[in-house]
Amino acid sequence: MLRIVPAIASLQQHLMRLACTPQAYRPDRCPQCGLAGLWGHGHYDRKADRGSGALNPIRVPRFCCRGCGGTCSSLPSCLPPRRWYLWSMQQAVLLCLLSGASLRECADTSGRARSTVRRWWQWLQQSHEQLAFHLRSHWPEWGRTGSWQGFWQLALAQEPLREVMAWLDQQGVVVP
Repeated sequence: MLRIVPAIASLQQHLMRLACTPQAYRPDRCPQCGLAGLWGHGHYDRKADRGSGALNPIRVPRFCCRGCGGTCSSLPSCLPPRRWYLWSMQQAVLLCLLSGASLRECADTSGRARSTVRRWWQWLQQSHEQLAFHLRSHWPEWGRTGSWQGFWQLALAQEPLREVMAWLDQQGVVVP
């Protein structure tokens, strides 16, 4: 099941796509029972615009299964499932750290707390092996780097973090 809808780069693009083609968010099958034929079940509001706040709240569509009665939702690829900040902000911080800057420099540059920057950095280090295993099956050239930092520098130079995570979601890997 697609929990993340790929190729949505911004919150503005999400709002436009939701207004014009809401069917793009409808999953093919229920994630609980696998039955096809989900129907729209409203939406929930999410505070996603951590910058200006002008776009808050962001609507996230929900769907209900006609068979088991379970519900699910689909996120645009710009929104991480379990994090407050957009993938673009996380990518900027991770690229700063991968280039050799300190936690303090990256926190000051991004305007995020040092603890948040540290948490994202530790997440990337700890989940590298699992994520890289799946990513190398689709982008084998990324595996030719000598270090995990080189892997992510090459990966993020070629693909945005949001699309990498959307691809992993399509493969059934749990993304944060």
